[in-house]
Amino acid sequence: MWNTNDLYDELEEQLAVMPPIYHSFGGKRCFSGEVETVRCFEDNSRVKEAMASAGNGRVLVVDGGASLRCALIGDMIAESGMSNGWSGILVHGCCRDVHELQRMNFGVRALASTPRKSVRKGQGEAGIEIEIDGISIKPGMWLYADETGIVIAPHQVA
Repeated sequence: MWNTNDLYDELEEQLAVMPPIYHSFGGKRCFSGEVETVRCFEDNSRVKEAMASAGNGRVLVVDGGASLRCALIGDMIAESGMSNGWSGILVHGCCRDVHELQRMNFGVRALASTPRKSVRKGQGEAGIEIEIDGISIKPGMWLYADETGIVIAPHQVA
């Protein structure tokens, strides 16, 4: 079994370390997978679409612009992602329905939680290069998250 400490010690130069600002809200505390990306701002249309597609063990990384005004994922979208084989989600923004998320075997990392849901207007982009906290993240990279932190690798390393 991998852990982010060992991955970092072994592959320091190859990994990007996400800042320690993301909280674990899902019942699955450790998760990893190939990255798929979404960029959206206060509209979770693309997040919902992604989670409704076949995940094949992937992790959705969402650049939500660090908005704390509304949630980009809640229990229903997480349930869809879990049912469709996604390993987890990293949201540079908020989640909601924390009590339900904690009972799911699904990885959820986000900046914070809020009861306010987003409004769906069909906006946002998927499958593109995004930048979060100065880290460039592209589809096909790999994310590893555990109790210590989150690292992004250019390819599968564990």
